[in-house]
Amino acid sequence: MKEVTVFTDGACSGNPGPGGWGAILRFGAYEKELSGGEASTTNNRMELSAVIAGLSALKEPCRVTVVTDSKYVYDGMTKGWAEGWRRRGWRRADGSPALNSDLWERLLDLAAKHDVSFCWVKGHSGHPENERCDRLAVAQYEKYK
Repeated sequence: MKEVTVFTDGACSGNPGPGGWGAILRFGAYEKELSGGEASTTNNRMELSAVIAGLSALKEPCRVTVVTDSKYVYDGMTKGWAEGWRRRGWRRADGSPALNSDLWERLLDLAAKHDVSFCWVKGHSGHPENERCDRLAVAQYEKYK
């Protein structure tokens, strides 16, 4: 099984507001940058979109390490929150609707195709790939301003 690292970040100018995401896929010495955005969105949607885009770009099942600065994404996947929301019909434990269920559904389905682990890094702390993903994300939301 190929080992791939996917670095991701999402950004928003206002929340909600114009948003962008960036992802870097690394397989050995090979790297691919991806980015996109939306005119009106939230930071959490962009964080999720970055991970979804990274996993969607993989052409076969891989062992994937997703590196994110989003506690929302990290905790949602590593603490089982997203699986719990899905089991409860996209409801949180208190019965309120889970936000971004469309994106969480896609992420859970994609993650099931791979052997995925998540690594959290502090944002804006000088992590080279996280900073690159942030620049990609900001460049995307600037297109909508």
